[in-house]
Amino acid sequence: MTDHQTTHQAEEDARNDKILIYVDGQLKPKAEATVSVYDSGFMLGDGVWEGLRLYNGTWAFVDEHIDRLFEAAKAIDLDIGMDRDGVIAALEQTREANGMTTDAHARLMVTRGVKHRPFQHPALSRSGPTFVIIMEHSKPKLPRPIRLATVPHLRGLPMTQDPKLNSHSKLNCILACIAAEKAGADEALMLDVNGFVNTTNACNFFIVKKGAVWTSTGDYCMNGITRQKVIDLCHANGIPCYERNFSLVDTYAAEEAFLTGTFGAQTPVSEIDGRVIGTGELGPVTTRLRALYKELIESTAP
Repeated sequence: MTDHQTTHQAEEDARNDKILIYVDGQLKPKAEATVSVYDSGFMLGDGVWEGLRLYNGTWAFVDEHIDRLFEAAKAIDLDIGMDRDGVIAALEQTREANGMTTDAHARLMVTRGVKHRPFQHPALSRSGPTFVIIMEHSKPKLPRPIRLATVPHLRGLPMTQDPKLNSHSKLNCILACIAAEKAGADEALMLDVNGFVNTTNACNFFIVKKGAVWTSTGDYCMNGITRQKVIDLCHANGIPCYERNFSLVDTYAAEEAFLTGTFGAQTPVSEIDGRVIGTGELGPVTTRLRALYKELIESTAP
């Protein structure tokens, strides 16, 4: 199998060749949107980021996303250099400059800034932070459900690198993704430190068994905003939903499996470790949750 795809696969859009990118208060063409080789993010992965989707002129769940950005910055003792209103204003400035109204994706990135010397101590960051917003016209395009492979790379303990952080240090997840691709899959299914099914390298993970939705306890995965919306939608619409420990044995026998994330919302999974999940196609519970999520988005972005 060589036709790999990703959960962030999008339609090609020529307009993205001419986007303007926000770099420390200035809007710059793509070719000119650069940061220093001494930047903490480039040098050490020292920074945090957030992804948002634009629907009908509205950034979906923007308050939760900005909350998560500021919580992550506080956790790593990073001063973003502006308040919430300032961040949202920069987001809107970039949106307006690019003439975007819907089907756009924004990635906000904040690093500890430019270092005085090429070493890790935070005190060596003498200027900053560096604040970048990349905003692209972006419509998900998945010709088939995603294939997953279980990998040896784990989502670790909070005292190593807390998996709840949207950190620039993504090497663990990248290595997991590489391992999955080497195994002929699209993305990696990662276990937690106790061997229970947890998340993928890029998204939160759910299965459906006997009409009930299962996901991990949340102790070792990204605190996904779309993940929480799906859990809330289940509870509000009479769909049994459990945050629990479960194993690969449970997973292989699932009727459906799907991923959640800001970009793809709910992405169906066809097979895991060569085992076909259910029919291998988009299932009825996932279909219903997609419709409920679309209604939720439309109610917040009319």
